[in-house]
Amino acid sequence: MITFTSSFRLWAALGLAVAAGFAAPAVEKSDVFVSGADGYHTYRIPAVIKAADGRLLAFAEGRKSGGGDSGNIDLLLKHSTDGGKTWGPAQVVWDDADNTCGNPCPVLDETTGTLWLLLTHNLGTDRERDIAARTAKGTRTVWVAHSKDHGATWTKPVEITAATKLPEWTWYATGPGVGIQIKHGPHAGRLVIPCDHNYDDPVDKKHLSGSHAIYSDDHGATWKLGAPIRPKVNECQVAELFDGKGTLLMNMRSNHGRNLRAHALSNDGGVTWSALADAPALVEPVCQASLLRHEFGGGRGVLLFSNPAAKTRIQMTVRSSADHGATWTDVAPLHAGPSAYSSLVSLAPDLVGCLYENGEKRPYERITFARVPLAVPAP
Repeated sequence: MITFTSSFRLWAALGLAVAAGFAAPAVEKSDVFVSGADGYHTYRIPAVIKAADGRLLAFAEGRKSGGGDSGNIDLLLKHSTDGGKTWGPAQVVWDDADNTCGNPCPVLDETTGTLWLLLTHNLGTDRERDIAARTAKGTRTVWVAHSKDHGATWTKPVEITAATKLPEWTWYATGPGVGIQIKHGPHAGRLVIPCDHNYDDPVDKKHLSGSHAIYSDDHGATWKLGAPIRPKVNECQVAELFDGKGTLLMNMRSNHGRNLRAHALSNDGGVTWSALADAPALVEPVCQASLLRHEFGGGRGVLLFSNPAAKTRIQMTVRSSADHGATWTDVAPLHAGPSAYSSLVSLAPDLVGCLYENGEKRPYERITFARVPLAVPAP
C-alpha cells in the first residue's frame, strides 16, 4: 500500500512532465437551475457527466418547499447537446412523493456506454442529525439506476443498501459529484463511486464521519463496499493518477478544524486506502469539492479541482495540478461571491466544464455551468 509518508517520492518517480503556463481564460457561463423557478424552492447538489454520445447531463436535487437537506426532494436532470452552452427542460429521474431522493453520483461505463446513477433515499421527515442519532423513523438507504440511451430514459432505482452500507452506519451519502472508471492497471474497467458515512466511535461514543468507495467489477450488475477512510472526513471525490498503474487519489471534505482538504491514496482500485493526510495547498470552508482527471492526449494530463477557495463559502475557483496533487495552480476564478458545491467535466483537451452553486447573497440562488478554456502544454 502506498502511504503519504512516501507519496512525494512516488510523485517524483512517476516522471510526469509538469504542465505550466495556463492562460487567463475567457469563461462562458449559463445558468442551468435557478432557485424558485419551475416549482422548486431551491436547487442543490450539482453533478455533471458526459454521455457516450457526447451530450452533457446536469443533475441536481429539486427541493420543493425549502432549502434544507430533508423534506420533499426530487432528483432532476437537464441535457445539453452543444457542450453546455444551452440546456433543455428538466427531466424528473426520481420522485418519491414527500420523501428525499438525492445525492446524485453518475458514472459512465465506457465499455458498454451505460450510465449508472448512484443515489440515496430517506423519509422526508427524517433529518440528518436524527438519522445520525438513531432517533429517526427510518435511515439512509443506497440505490442505483441506469440508462442505456445516454440519459434519455432511466430504470426504476433499485436498492443496494445491504451490499454497500454496514448495518452500524447511520447517515450515508453517494458522492456528491461523479464516479470514475479505472483506465489502467490490474483493476482497469472497474467502476468506482466515492461515498461517505456516519458511525458511532467506540471510544468516545461520538457520531463521527468517514469516507469510502463502492465499486463494481461486472459493469454495474453488482456493487461492493471498500474499506473506510477515517476519522472526520465525509463528502469526497476520486481520480485516477497519471502513473499508468491505476493509482487512485481520494480528495475529501475535512472536519479536522484546519480548513484544509484531506486526501488518501489507493493502489488496489479503492478497496483499501493509505493513512489520512491534509492537502495543505487546498484551503476549504468545509464544503464539497470536485476532482477530475483531465487528459490532453498521448498519456498526458492534469488533475483539476474546484471549490470555494477560502475559509468561507465564497470564491469558486478551478485549479490544476500536474504533479498528482502535490502542488496546485489557479486556472480560473468562476465566482467571487457566495458559492458552494461543484462538479467538473472534461469537454475537450483544451476545455473543461464546471457546474457549480452560486449567488449574490447566498450560495444556493442558482446552479451555473461554466466553460473554461485550458492552455494545452506542448509535448
